[in-house]
Amino acid sequence: MKNFLTGNNKTTKLYTALANGERISASQAKKRFGIQNIGAEVSRIRQSGFAVYANRRMAGNGVEVTEYRIGTPSRRLIAAGYAAMAAGLV
Repeated sequence: MKNFLTGNNKTTKLYTALANGERISASQAKKRFGIQNIGAEVSRIRQSGFAVYANRRMAGNGVEVTEYRIGTPSRRLIAAGYAAMAAGLV
């Protein structure tokens, strides 16, 4: 997989914002970075080994919003990754 951390593309911009502790919603990603499909960009970041979490919250206008953030993976998630590697799935 191509390293998305080099260059000045949309995935790099999203990753940089997330790595700086920001929580980014789909509408914010569209306005700030021109990202139409935040799920695809988040998937690219996850495939590069970063734990990106999706948290849902209720906005002030009553609409449910999904915000993405980078966090520390749980021990359970790391154990699942090792189990997949041991089973030859990865």
